[in-house]
Amino acid sequence: MGGFIMKKEVQLDERGHRKFGIRDSLAYAAGDFGCNMSFALKGTMALFWTQFMQMDSILYASLLIVVQIWDAINDPMIGSIIDADQRKYKRNKFISYIFTGSIGLIVGGALVFIPWAGAPKVAKVIIFIFGYVIWDAFYTIANVPYGSLLSLISKEPADRASLSAWRSVGSMIGNMLPMVILPFLIYDANNNIIGERVFLVALLMGVLGFIAFQFMIRNTEVRVDEAIKINEEKVKFNVFNALRNFLHNRPAVGATVAAMGMFLGMQGATTATQVLFQSYFENAKILGVVQLFAMLPIIFFTPLARKMVVKYGKKELSVVGSLISIVASAGLLLLPITADGRGVIIYVLCMLLFSLGLGVYSTVSWALMGDAIDYNQWKNGVREEGVTYSLHSFFRKLAQGLGPALALVIMVGLGYVEANQGNQTFDVAVRMRYLVAALYLLSGILQFVGLGLIYNLDKKRLAKMNEELEERSMQSV
Repeated sequence: MGGFIMKKEVQLDERGHRKFGIRDSLAYAAGDFGCNMSFALKGTMALFWTQFMQMDSILYASLLIVVQIWDAINDPMIGSIIDADQRKYKRNKFISYIFTGSIGLIVGGALVFIPWAGAPKVAKVIIFIFGYVIWDAFYTIANVPYGSLLSLISKEPADRASLSAWRSVGSMIGNMLPMVILPFLIYDANNNIIGERVFLVALLMGVLGFIAFQFMIRNTEVRVDEAIKINEEKVKFNVFNALRNFLHNRPAVGATVAAMGMFLGMQGATTATQVLFQSYFENAKILGVVQLFAMLPIIFFTPLARKMVVKYGKKELSVVGSLISIVASAGLLLLPITADGRGVIIYVLCMLLFSLGLGVYSTVSWALMGDAIDYNQWKNGVREEGVTYSLHSFFRKLAQGLGPALALVIMVGLGYVEANQGNQTFDVAVRMRYLVAALYLLSGILQFVGLGLIYNLDKKRLAKMNEELEERSMQSV
């Protein structure tokens, strides 16, 4: 008897599913960790291609916009395929698609960083376009159903807030690992990028991402019955109707505008920030440590998200977060950030405040989209998880591409020369300092517009929506 260990009994809900708990949150967090193991390196692409590969900055910016056309076809197309897929899967169709995407991402991210600096100009263009398209296809196959899965894991607002918060944790860790470690690996003593190391790191991150996805798949419990979709089985799927429904879905549009604002500013600022630390503070290797320190407020706020959502509401919290980010970025623009240790300290303090605002929003951002999917069912009688999320994902990724491309064009206009690599003139470095601040300010303003002026599911209306959907669900059983 002393050697006998009782296995802990799994607690089940009234439908026979494992009760929602920390296991679900950790599994969902692992999914975004897997996505970000691939996605986090995207911020390094501009320096890799313009400084290491010596591609003309305007050409690179143009190609970056061109590959977003693929996103325009890729995201909604895959989303519509997933929604229209009526085949029976052993567990869940979303999980099956995620598994397929995770396999491709093992090598997908590395294809964008093939280190052939001496390649002919045409070969470089081909390598970039095909590498990006293949990577993006597998990323979408994994990421679109992953986002849609949130609304099926639980229908409880607090549970969804928890999943969204933990997704932010997975995203943060997936970003922080390469953020901190990468600068020490990819820059030499002269602050110049080492392309071969970027390629090897990309391969390693692909493997880590695959492992994280397998953990998520094995520990995910789907509790919301896909069969309970009001009138959905009676209506023939039409992608144009789905697009129209999306554009009339104010919560989805508001959450999308906020996300686009976040990425237009923050992804746009990524390249300028790297140049800022290369040529203004003259220490590219500490960039990751500075960014990690600035993200501490997000880490501290995440455990409080669930209780605060229950008390104040998701929309209400996220609007406050956007206002905090606006104040912080205004400080970044106006305060005397000098090219020395004192300037770095002021920069970090402003980023701490900005990250607090971003943390308030980011911990509930995915829950906002889960509610937007329910809103579509509430108003139009259909859920359309795949298309709703894929369109949201498309606009996010469009911003992720347009932000760096437009910022790079502005950087060239401000004097950035890719051939100088980590040795831009001081005048150019000063301009990068103000460009970074302006882009963060743009990010905060657009977040406020999307969340405060467009998104219309406040705490009271959300409760009404959930109550009516529950009544419809009971009537259809």
